[in-house]
Amino acid sequence: MTKIKTLIIDDEPKALAILENKINRFCPNLDIVGMTQNPTEVIDLIKSLQPDLIFLDIAMPEINGFQVLKAIEDPNFEIIFATAFDSYAIEAIKHCAIGYLVKPIDNEDLVEAVNNAILNIEEKTALQKNKQLIENLGAQTFQDKKIVIPSQEGLEFVKIADIIHLEGDNGYTKIHFINRKCILSSHSIGHFNKLLESKSFYLIHKSHLINLSYIQKYLNDGYVVMEQNFRLPVSRNRRQEFLQNLKG
Repeated sequence: MTKIKTLIIDDEPKALAILENKINRFCPNLDIVGMTQNPTEVIDLIKSLQPDLIFLDIAMPEINGFQVLKAIEDPNFEIIFATAFDSYAIEAIKHCAIGYLVKPIDNEDLVEAVNNAILNIEEKTALQKNKQLIENLGAQTFQDKKIVIPSQEGLEFVKIADIIHLEGDNGYTKIHFINRKCILSSHSIGHFNKLLESKSFYLIHKSHLINLSYIQKYLNDGYVVMEQNFRLPVSRNRRQEFLQNLKG
């Protein structure tokens, strides 16, 4: 197999050395073609080295990892972001199905992220996902953002505000929309519950995750009626908390 040309960007010399060592030990498919502590050099390095994969630290002085990405005209390379725990950054990255590692980097997490990146490189989806991340970073609200959903036909980029509810189905998830037919994703309902964790989505049942914006009514027998007349059950053990959530 052709080795994956890899560039590492981190402003901390120690973090750079540790990641280089881990890649050399655990990721034989990667070929480190460049490393830098200076994020302002990145654009020139990308142009000259044409990497397939970039490890990019988010929290850097002068210009952070997201700003680096925005500064590149056609970011058609796979990215694995590295970050100390930052819930905003991780949420943004996860919505676009882009890889990330939380510092200090765990060896198994590194191998998993690299394996996923290699699959993504073969599918040539990086440019779409990177551009979607940039668009999401400029979104004013959670509902204005899009998420990336792998489906039977490829990757779907769907606006969160268009989702009425998600329905778990034998490990798969049916996603129902306000303005188009539903799609089936190979991800579980649990995956989407983590992805859409916010005040605007609620897991009312182990198989039903709803967008609270589309509730029409709550029925005393423990059902909600959603837009397009979806009638969905609320689990007994979630009803009290759900009602409190609705009341704010």
